[in-house]
Amino acid sequence: MEQTTNFSRIISGAMTWGSWGKKLFKKEMIELMHHSIECGLTTFDHADIYGSYSTEADFGEAFGDSGIKRENIQLITKCGIQLTRGRDNRINHYQYDKDYIIWSAEESLRKLKTDYLDFFLMHRPSPLMEPVEMAEAGQQLLQSGKIKQFGVSNFTPSQVAMLETAIPVKGNQVEFSLTHRDPMYDGTFDDCIANKRMPMAWSPLGSFFRETDEQAARIKEAMGPLLDKYDADENQLLLAWILKHPAKVHPIIGTTNKKRMELAAEASKIALELQDWFTLLVAGQGHDVP
Repeated sequence: MEQTTNFSRIISGAMTWGSWGKKLFKKEMIELMHHSIECGLTTFDHADIYGSYSTEADFGEAFGDSGIKRENIQLITKCGIQLTRGRDNRINHYQYDKDYIIWSAEESLRKLKTDYLDFFLMHRPSPLMEPVEMAEAGQQLLQSGKIKQFGVSNFTPSQVAMLETAIPVKGNQVEFSLTHRDPMYDGTFDDCIANKRMPMAWSPLGSFFRETDEQAARIKEAMGPLLDKYDADENQLLLAWILKHPAKVHPIIGTTNKKRMELAAEASKIALELQDWFTLLVAGQGHDVP
């Protein structure tokens, strides 16, 4: 699989591996880790909140018994969201003081059974963010080697710029798909290209398989001739559409199905022709380009 960074081109998302999804047993997680790596999906995406703060630990227990060398995988996780589920909070909120960010990183290290995180992301922007406070935490974690890179998730370009007055922001993980195209137009990917940030896309298949609306019907019709042309399925075309963007977006796939992992990995080999890419764009937005 083509590598554009030290992270795999397509990332394996662990959100549904635990209690928020498939509730995989340790043996099943170990098998899935090995299969993911064999497919070339060596990067695993987490957040502290997944499984109401339990999935990191479940993954870590499996990783510890997997025999997988730490240097052969990359671990991403996020912090900052405080839920009422799994913690003694009165209300869902965001927290980004220095002590909490450092504590969150160290908790993730402990749960994932690792000495370092390859990417540590601030999960969602808070109206009460203080860049200097967040930067002090990030710099301390970087200098101690507990994290390799500091980044964000779901931040707007202006929020990234505010934070970067105090600390370099190496990546931004946002929602992006053929059915949710905002990052191409709101400056998010322009910012990533201009400042050499690594963009990651959560929910890369969008609403295509969840909805039976006009948009899904248009996309399905547009895909018809392309399925044979590229010898691909619908999932692969949706991923290939993302992968063509010059920002070098890394889609995060949430599947725990081994065959779908294999097919997703193969999508990185599909080079959509220019007019085919625009055919899918037009189908997604419901009107021609201006």
